[in-house]
Amino acid sequence: MKKWIFLVPALLLLSVTCVVAQDVRYNYAKDADFSKFKTYKWVDIKGADHPNQLVQKQITDAIDAELAKKGLTKTDSDSADLYIGYQTAVGTEKQFTSYNSGWGYGPGWYGGGWYGGGSTMTTGSTTTIYIGQLALDMYESSKKDLVWRGTASKTIDPKAKPEKQQKNLAKAVAKLLKNYPPPPEKK
Repeated sequence: MKKWIFLVPALLLLSVTCVVAQDVRYNYAKDADFSKFKTYKWVDIKGADHPNQLVQKQITDAIDAELAKKGLTKTDSDSADLYIGYQTAVGTEKQFTSYNSGWGYGPGWYGGGWYGGGSTMTTGSTTTIYIGQLALDMYESSKKDLVWRGTASKTIDPKAKPEKQQKNLAKAVAKLLKNYPPPPEKK
């Protein structure tokens, strides 16, 4: 019984901690032949928001590394197969966390019998969390058509330490490009 007294509050505390998972989504042109894309060139998207130069470098380095794993080669030539660009957005949300001790006096079943009286204690707190989104666009250079677009939310946290930012970006970009190239359409 003494073990339960310490175990239950510990489990409740663990259940209160919130893990903010990255949300990744993508879409692509069903008629595009992704097998013919071998090279890419970075381009700026007009009117796109970009973070500071350090974060920009971290983003492009992470994307370059993942695209290299996919067999794509970066080039500065206008004859690249794909033109790619990205944009970012950073906003904030309020997060409310509540904790109910579950301990105290109150009606309920205990040990096979009914007991009653008193109340439980609930505490809460609010925090501001940063929601950063990274959107990556790929255009077929010959037609200038968008062929692939992916977004990763909860990716950029301007308040995080540089090491954590880099790790978070690398993880988000790996998730973002996990399904690139998309599987060929079955006919």
